[in-house]
Amino acid sequence: MEPLPAALIAGLTPKDIEVKFYDDRMELIPFDEPTDAVVMSLETYTAKRAYQIASMYRLRNIPVIVGGFHASLVPDEAARYAESVVIGEAENIWQEVIDDLKHGTLKQRYQGGRPALTGTPVDRTIFANKRYLPIKLIETGRGCKFPCEFCSIQSFFERTHRMFAVDSIVNEINSLKDRTRIFFFIDDNFAGNIQQAKIILKALIPLKIRWVTQMSINALHDEEFLDLLKKSGCKGVLIGFESLDDKNLKQMKKSFNTMKGGYQIALDNLRKFNIMVYGTFVFGFEHDDADAFDKAVDFAIDQGFYISAFNHLTPFPGTPIYHRLKQEGRLRYEHWWLDDRYHYNESPFTPYKLTHTELTQLCVNARKRFYSYGSIMKRGLSKENRADGFMFRNFLPINLMHRKDVSGRNGHPLGDQDWQGKLIEVS
Repeated sequence: MEPLPAALIAGLTPKDIEVKFYDDRMELIPFDEPTDAVVMSLETYTAKRAYQIASMYRLRNIPVIVGGFHASLVPDEAARYAESVVIGEAENIWQEVIDDLKHGTLKQRYQGGRPALTGTPVDRTIFANKRYLPIKLIETGRGCKFPCEFCSIQSFFERTHRMFAVDSIVNEINSLKDRTRIFFFIDDNFAGNIQQAKIILKALIPLKIRWVTQMSINALHDEEFLDLLKKSGCKGVLIGFESLDDKNLKQMKKSFNTMKGGYQIALDNLRKFNIMVYGTFVFGFEHDDADAFDKAVDFAIDQGFYISAFNHLTPFPGTPIYHRLKQEGRLRYEHWWLDDRYHYNESPFTPYKLTHTELTQLCVNARKRFYSYGSIMKRGLSKENRADGFMFRNFLPINLMHRKDVSGRNGHPLGDQDWQGKLIEVS
């Protein structure tokens, strides 16, 4: 999908600055092309590759500026591989970064604040002539108030939640709706403030768009909210179920999942409005054994989820779960995202009741069961998955794509495995 952070930075950059954008996932980076500076947004899984890219530019004496979740949560690490680190949100600080760059006074660190979300400029022209999925990403809010132990969102935003001004959301959607069949509202939790979300939903109704988003399950107990979801064109929601075990939910500080009667009542409420579910599950918590996987898959199939994810717990740096596992001596690699021994989809920690290899394989087995032909057929017949023609037409292609990718990335190294260079630290 289009990487929205890049468009945000491009939109914040003064118009007298020439900007070029390259997506390392899709195209070769022209390292010898003249440039005054390089800017990258870091996620944990892309950090190693970003540091490889930074080293290539360091050989050319070109300053590198990094920001994003990973750089903000481990700024000391990021500062080893970049001349400058932007910590937090960029809106209130980016003009200062550019001004310092112009005057040759670039600082090692910049601390962003909590900008008023009245309308952040987004320059999508940088995506021209690149073959992204035909879905437009929209940001209507940031952050989440819940204290889930494994979540980097609550660490980055310090358990705050803010929503964008309604007019700015409507204007952005109107500028894009003729160029897409569906929108993805990429909020960390669209239901972070249910009352404010209702105001946005009412403003969306006249736009007659089709959209999906992600939200916490507590919102499924508010019938007015669900009615507005339906009327505003929402076709599907990603819900983090994480576990079917109440003891696990309590430990991960997500007991709110079981409020007001739990999952079944919440899903029955949602089902009345024919809204599809993308359900996610995380394994490797203290009370997970081999049976937990089959129970989760059975639940997801019986509930007719449109798609679902079955992944092992990943201790992202800066999160409470990372600190806890480190203190307990259960991290197999302290900095797994940089360790050459670590590979994609491998558990970087030691679970209690399973080995790390069992945890990895059981996740693969769960995906195989959920994306089996019998499961796809059964789920495809559910009323909510057939309610919208566009979503129903895409049900089989999307599920077959997931079926093909059940273990396709297992064992892949992070970073570019063919890269022959050496990570060069800032002197």
